[in-house]
Amino acid sequence: MEDGNRPGSGVNMVAGNREGTMSSKDQAMQLCDAAEQQLAADDPSLATAFYTAAFSCSIPTAVEKVASLGEESRAKVTVTLSKWCRDGGPIPKVQYGGLNYTSLSVEMAAIFLSTLNPNNMAASLCKMEALLNLGRYEEVLRRCDSLLDAQPCVELSLTRALAQVLSWTHFQNGVTGYLRAFAERRDETVKFVRSRQKEHLQRIIQAFLDFVSLQEKTRCGKGGLENWQSDCYDFLVAISPEDIHTCHAQAAHLLEKHKCKEGVSAYSEAASGAFWDERASGLLMDRAAAYFSQGGKVAEMMQDMTAAFEANPSLAVRRFEALFTTGDAERIEKHARAALDLEFAAYREAVRARPEVRSDSGKELLSPVIRTLRFLIQISPGARRELNVRLADCFLLEGSVQSALEISNHLLDSEQETYYNTLLALRGFCHLHDKRCAEALQDFQKIIEYSSPHPSSCIKALCGRGLMRAWGSSPYLTALDYITACRFRFEETSFVIKSYIPWNQRGFLLIVLQEEARKILERNRDPRGTAPLQNKPRGLDGFQVKEGDASGAHQLASLLLDLDASDETSQLLSADALYQMDQLDEAHKVLLVALSKTSQRSAFLARLALLQLKKGFLYDCNQLLKKMTQTGETSCLLSVVKILKEEDRALFQSHCHSRAMTILKNKQGGGYIKEAIVYLSFAITAAGGYAVDSLLIRARCYGHLGLKKTAIFDFNAILKEDPTNAQALSGKGFVHLALNQKKEAVHDLTSALRANPAVAVPEILSLKEEAQVLIHQWLYDHCRTRLSEFIATKEPPVGDTLKDLAVAGALLVKIKSKDTESHMLYVDLLAADGRDNEALAHLQGEFGHSAPSDAINARFGMLQAKKSHMNVAAHILASLATNDYKDIGYLMSFLDTKQRQSLAQVASKEGNALVKEQFYTKAVGYYSLAVLASNGNPRYLRQRAVCLAHLKDYNKALTDMDKVISNHGKNSLKTQIEDYCLQGHLLLSTSKEELAVKRYIQALQLGQSLALTIIAADHNGDALSKAFLQTAQSSFAAKRYEESWKTAEYGLMINQNNAELKRLTIRLKREASGCRVQ
Repeated sequence: MEDGNRPGSGVNMVAGNREGTMSSKDQAMQLCDAAEQQLAADDPSLATAFYTAAFSCSIPTAVEKVASLGEESRAKVTVTLSKWCRDGGPIPKVQYGGLNYTSLSVEMAAIFLSTLNPNNMAASLCKMEALLNLGRYEEVLRRCDSLLDAQPCVELSLTRALAQVLSWTHFQNGVTGYLRAFAERRDETVKFVRSRQKEHLQRIIQAFLDFVSLQEKTRCGKGGLENWQSDCYDFLVAISPEDIHTCHAQAAHLLEKHKCKEGVSAYSEAASGAFWDERASGLLMDRAAAYFSQGGKVAEMMQDMTAAFEANPSLAVRRFEALFTTGDAERIEKHARAALDLEFAAYREAVRARPEVRSDSGKELLSPVIRTLRFLIQISPGARRELNVRLADCFLLEGSVQSALEISNHLLDSEQETYYNTLLALRGFCHLHDKRCAEALQDFQKIIEYSSPHPSSCIKALCGRGLMRAWGSSPYLTALDYITACRFRFEETSFVIKSYIPWNQRGFLLIVLQEEARKILERNRDPRGTAPLQNKPRGLDGFQVKEGDASGAHQLASLLLDLDASDETSQLLSADALYQMDQLDEAHKVLLVALSKTSQRSAFLARLALLQLKKGFLYDCNQLLKKMTQTGETSCLLSVVKILKEEDRALFQSHCHSRAMTILKNKQGGGYIKEAIVYLSFAITAAGGYAVDSLLIRARCYGHLGLKKTAIFDFNAILKEDPTNAQALSGKGFVHLALNQKKEAVHDLTSALRANPAVAVPEILSLKEEAQVLIHQWLYDHCRTRLSEFIATKEPPVGDTLKDLAVAGALLVKIKSKDTESHMLYVDLLAADGRDNEALAHLQGEFGHSAPSDAINARFGMLQAKKSHMNVAAHILASLATNDYKDIGYLMSFLDTKQRQSLAQVASKEGNALVKEQFYTKAVGYYSLAVLASNGNPRYLRQRAVCLAHLKDYNKALTDMDKVISNHGKNSLKTQIEDYCLQGHLLLSTSKEELAVKRYIQALQLGQSLALTIIAADHNGDALSKAFLQTAQSSFAAKRYEESWKTAEYGLMINQNNAELKRLTIRLKREASGCRVQ
């Protein structure tokens, strides 16, 4: 046969005959052939299944085929059949020839096996189990008796005992049989009953219980009953340890025999397998009674009792009343209350030991407390109000807010008034958890305002109200509530925060209290510990809390540390409060302990340094400050300074400043400068950010290190408070100088000079020479610019007064004492400021023993004019004017109008005198001075032009006359005619005939007779006639006939006898015939 046609599970074999015509014997034969193939394939289980299928088709064929097998193969089949009978299968499914042999069963295998081997025990047992299932108990008994005679074994004995139990008429014999087998072969008996008789287990248990009950009745007073009962219960527990009735019965039996320890064990076994219903409740109560009888097992007894009441309160109450007398109940209540106190104490300890304030660990410890309370409520009806109050408290602590609220409302609505404040506190916290702030505040307020509040309730009310005040943005009132609570009962306050305050609000509360404690310490600047302006007492029942009270801040700090001992902010608050309370040693201890565990080392080092300084240990103070500096976190000093007393603040400031000065004096180098800067920063911080001396020195140190912008920041800090601080202004100006910022440097230096020259000047003169030179250059430019602006506008310079500029001028002279320009500028500034005597004295003092320059002479003349010495002034200045000295016009600006007029008049008079004597050159100088002094008066210009004409300097004279004529608007007609005639004469002298003719024509047009008179007085008439002729001819040649006619006509007015002009007019008439010529 091919491999593909091997018989097996799910494999179809093709029979030799058709299925429809195959007989049972043929089927059996083919099944046996398939079985042999499976044996050959070493699959005895499937092979045996095929033989069993063949047995179901044809018994003789199958028996014959198996009998014909070899001994080994036959043994395999027998062993497999025995195994099926013993274990109940499983039998592989057989499919062959399109048919499924599904009727194969353990019973069929047992019949097949007994046919092959009539004395096989497994087959016999299997057949008898089948008979038992059919209710043929008597037949089973007969067969068991027969087999036991031939082959005694425990399996047969147990099968016979089961038949006796099931038949009921012989159940006592059956129980005896079971006990006998159990005594002889315990393990085998238990295994066989639990496996082969499992479906009859409840009948067996009931038989045993009936047997025990029957024996108690029939053997009452006789010996041996106790042993029978013990044996029965041992057997029942062994075969069914999970059966609650069995274990319960055994335990009850043991208790009756006063075997309490064994009874407890039996109850424990029962409880370990019981499902939790009303039976479990009774079982637990019975075990609790066993513990009670045993003694010394209070904890176990209470655990069972509370569990029993939790499982089924009504049943537990009935069992309790049945098991215990009144005296027993009182003892149990006492035990329960003691257990309750221990359990709640364990919870409080867990709360106290919480590592973090937001933690809710330990809540699980409330479950046994609640169970115990519920138990006590059931057994102590007289104390139910008190116990319900405690139950509501535990519900609130556990987080069951609604349950706590229901109990509280119910108790408050009752007629009894006991525990009123406690219930209000509980209800207030229930409202608080539900964010019903108005209701919560109302309850808390009632407690606080009560005439004699309950202390514990008052603590809760203060804590609850304090939290709501924090929510309502009244943190200071929050702090007062918690300070008051701490002074009532510190530990209770801590417990309330950790347990009653919602966990997600504790962190917020912690921060609020820390901030308010810090504010209290910062306000407490008065050495006595209270703020002088804020001392209104607030309190409750005699406890007074004052604003700025260091002891109140210490209370808060202690509370905060109790809530979270590792919180560094709270540790610092505690140390600061102790310092303000003058408990320096205690503060020192707190800081030292915290220093070894903290990450904020700088904050603790700063405070330790201050304490050491206060004790006079300067070296220790410096070392601690150095360590703090090395941490790189010195900003903590700001918070320290805020809580220092005034005398300690001044001490610390003085020490740090002195230390910095010592470093700068005795040591050199960038590193030491940086160290000095650190101490100066400490001093500035101690002074509240403004210490002039320290700021100045620190700014200079920054400048030495090249940190110029940082230096400016310090100078600005000084100037913000004192804008006229000359040292800060000078220092800032020096920094701008180093940065080459001219505008800013000049502004600051001039401001310093204006604020305090006595300070600023030495500061500037102490600089290096190159710096002084640059300052000189910039200040010189500044002063010159400002003076020019003053001269131009006659208004004081913006931002500077003339006096300020004079101070700057004096500085310029000191920087460059040999620089003439600096001296001249200084004199100009003094003169502009009206300090003529000082200016004159300076000139004489500096240049009185040397040959004076034009600049010196010019200023000497200007100063003489200011002193009204006009003749002297005119004499000095006229000589300079003769040489066109450029600064004379500039210096005239220093004279007022009257002075200038006087000087101009004197100069003009002197010029006229010189002209008469024909000293024209000198006269020009005086006239020039008069022109400058009068700011270009046409009169003096005209005089100088005439004088220049005598000197034949016609171009300069024409320039003066141009200025004169440009201002003709205010002159008389005669003067204008004279001016035009003079200008025409000058133009004619420079061979500018055409322009000269135009000026003469303008004069004739203004006044013919006066003009002709002036022209006639001129001794140059022929040249003038010639100029008119040439101009007219030129116009004629250019065919400008009208212009030519006009020129010729005016020429004839001057010289009527000029033949050439007459001929020209005739030509004009002829050439212009037909044209109208005027």
